[in-house]
Amino acid sequence: MMKHMNSQLLPPFLVSVIVLLSSISATDFVFNGFNSSDVLLYGNATIDSRILTLTHHQTFSVGRALYHKKIQTKKSNSSSYVYPFSTSFIFSMAPFKDTLPGHGFVFIFTPVTGIFHGTSTASQNLGLFNFTNNGNSSNHVFGVEFDVFKNQEFDDISANHVGVDINSLTSVASHDAGYWPDEDHDSFKELKLNNGENYQVWIEYEDSLLNVTMAKVGMKRPMKPLLNVSLNLSQVFVDEMFVGFTSSTGQLVESHKILAWSFSNTNSSLSEELITTGLPSFVLPKDSIFKSKRFVAGFTVGIFFVVCVFVLLAMFLIRRKRRLERKRMEMEDWELEYWPHRMTYEEIEAATKGFCEENVIGVGGNGKVYKGVLRGGAEVAVKRISQENDSVREFLAEISSLGRLKQRNLVALRGWCKKDMGNFLLVYEYMDNGSLDKRVFCDESMMLNCEERIRIIKDVAFAVLYLHEGWEEQVLHRDIKASNVLLDKDMNGKLGDFGLARMHSHGQVASTTKLVGTVGYMAPEVIKTGQASTRTDVYMFGILILEIMCGRRPMEEGKAPLVEFLWGLMVKGELIHALDERLRAKGDFNLQQVEKVLQLGLLCAYPEPKSRPNMRQVVSILEGNNNEGGEESENENVDTCLLLKLKSGDIFAEYSNYFSYSTHPTFQDIRQSNTSSMSLTWSKSVVEGR
Repeated sequence: MMKHMNSQLLPPFLVSVIVLLSSISATDFVFNGFNSSDVLLYGNATIDSRILTLTHHQTFSVGRALYHKKIQTKKSNSSSYVYPFSTSFIFSMAPFKDTLPGHGFVFIFTPVTGIFHGTSTASQNLGLFNFTNNGNSSNHVFGVEFDVFKNQEFDDISANHVGVDINSLTSVASHDAGYWPDEDHDSFKELKLNNGENYQVWIEYEDSLLNVTMAKVGMKRPMKPLLNVSLNLSQVFVDEMFVGFTSSTGQLVESHKILAWSFSNTNSSLSEELITTGLPSFVLPKDSIFKSKRFVAGFTVGIFFVVCVFVLLAMFLIRRKRRLERKRMEMEDWELEYWPHRMTYEEIEAATKGFCEENVIGVGGNGKVYKGVLRGGAEVAVKRISQENDSVREFLAEISSLGRLKQRNLVALRGWCKKDMGNFLLVYEYMDNGSLDKRVFCDESMMLNCEERIRIIKDVAFAVLYLHEGWEEQVLHRDIKASNVLLDKDMNGKLGDFGLARMHSHGQVASTTKLVGTVGYMAPEVIKTGQASTRTDVYMFGILILEIMCGRRPMEEGKAPLVEFLWGLMVKGELIHALDERLRAKGDFNLQQVEKVLQLGLLCAYPEPKSRPNMRQVVSILEGNNNEGGEESENENVDTCLLLKLKSGDIFAEYSNYFSYSTHPTFQDIRQSNTSSMSLTWSKSVVEGR
């Protein structure tokens, strides 16, 4: 009776242990160092000084070491129950000096001994599989890999990770190598696997739950595992399996060493018997930085580089000094010639309040424009030109042309300043109403009426006529457009921006050969040859007329070019429909006068240069004197000639066929027109060059 009662009082968990022990063949071992009788060795695996070495200093090699006999892993005659196990080992991945390290090793359960072979060796697959059997469920292989090579083929997460493998090198779970300290589970400490240090690993499996933990040797086992994976191994394990390690090298080489190992399927605390002190270290000693080949090579290269830099810097400074001296000598002549217009830098700086950003009234491709007030109270506009070579040439062009031109419809140059070679300043009269384009392309509250627009067209015509015929030399402006026409307080138009202007004697051909100007305003012959003339200025003036009267830019996205659009309306007899629709809506305009101005714009923008009027004829038409003769059209009524041309049946075909274009030249056409005598440099709106 008492005996029966005692058995009744046994704790349930103790009964479970007794039942388990009665049905399992226990496997428990602890190796603090290895002998040849402890393990089976395959491939390049050896035991040296009681250390199990899987791979040596040899490329494309494989090493495998297994416990000398199989262990029972599943309950007999059961396809689902897998016995628990607990193992721990100390390892080191020892790099070799001046050799790139790789690839890693695997703790494995396998039903067979030896190394897999096939159409390709397993040397680059951690010694676990080859290309033919990787991923095959009939392998019945379980492993925990310690991998230092990121293989995209197997979806590796990094080049320093721990992963769980089942019949394949594509891990079912993985994590960067390291541990979570007990005092701070949120602060992960990464461990570099192949730096030669000794690490301890704990692997436990029970009730379909796998835990993998690692830390530096000698540390207390971290409470939080590195990997915690729900895993059913019943279809992977057979009744009896070999357990051990496998490793490989490829082109990358390192030595994979196991220093101690414990295993048990009954006692999870057996790992505490592993000796973790007094172990050899495989960390490579650091060479003295002054003796290393890298230092010597780096020092040599560094000295050579420094010498080269000093030589190049000296050459640069010498050449720069000579270049600046040459430029100073070149500029002395014009400085003397235009001395009466020179102003001091301090005077201009004070006028603009130190070039304050609040005084900026415009920004161009070559610098900013500031509003300033001189000592006498006169308002001025100051253009500060950038330091580029093209800007210096523009500075000279502005002074050499505008500095000597005197006409009421040209923006007056009040002065200039040159401070060293880095500051070029031009001082103009201040134009209260800004540029013309801001009064054409604007809302109706600021918009110019029809009468004001025609008056400004006349002002610009007088300015261009003066440039072509009214001065001792002929001046080509080469950039006539709405943004270069400025308006004073009385809305008088004045032509400015002479940065692209060129002068030559009357009767001579300009020597320009490069494409300059603004896209949409350039005459066809300029696009083809780069050659500018008074006729090309007339073409630009014609585009300006159409731009002002129509309220449209020469080229707009999604619309036909302005000239082509007007020719089409002319052919249909609907030219008046080209007038700015805001002006048409008001109805406050003279129909005949508007048509006449639009017709003049079309004639000036005619593709054949010889068919365009000269500026004296243009002024005559605008002034109402249609019988004004010229050298090429004496006693010819230009206005009547225009109407006859426009009303002829084939005028639009003639316009199109002149270029072999069906429409006005496009941006691509202009780019493709580059010849050996021309060079193109593109900016936002202006084709630069001289």
